[in-house]
Amino acid sequence: MRHDLSHPEFPVIRVQLVRESSERRETISGPAKATEVAEHFLGLCDREQLIVLMLTAKNDLIGVHVASIGNLTSAIVCPREVFKAAILANACSIIVAHNHPSGDPEPSPEDYEVTRTLKAAGKLLGIPLEDHIVIGSPGRHVSFRDLGELP
Repeated sequence: MRHDLSHPEFPVIRVQLVRESSERRETISGPAKATEVAEHFLGLCDREQLIVLMLTAKNDLIGVHVASIGNLTSAIVCPREVFKAAILANACSIIVAHNHPSGDPEPSPEDYEVTRTLKAAGKLLGIPLEDHIVIGSPGRHVSFRDLGELP
């Protein structure tokens, strides 16, 4: 028996990824390059925001997705929101970055917990978390990879 999905009684959902700009692709060669890209997006934000850098197998940047916008001192990070765009973009891996509007990039206990959660979710989904970068005032940042928290 064949089912007709165009029937009006069945809920049909279509998911589409939309590229909002077509800037050149960057290769993310390490924490310094990832930080440069993250600072471009987060440098002047007055609230905490978390972005996702989505990468190919060769570490070319496919796109950047804003996964969370919070308040002055926190942003709620849901793994589903972090990985949604990465799945749709067929990303091989991701780097997340968020800002600390205070200017102090020192990771909070919550930042460590988010990193552990996203690392586990990425392992389960087959989209590894390569780094988590905290952006502070200009020129100040912390990389969880550099801290030894990520491979």
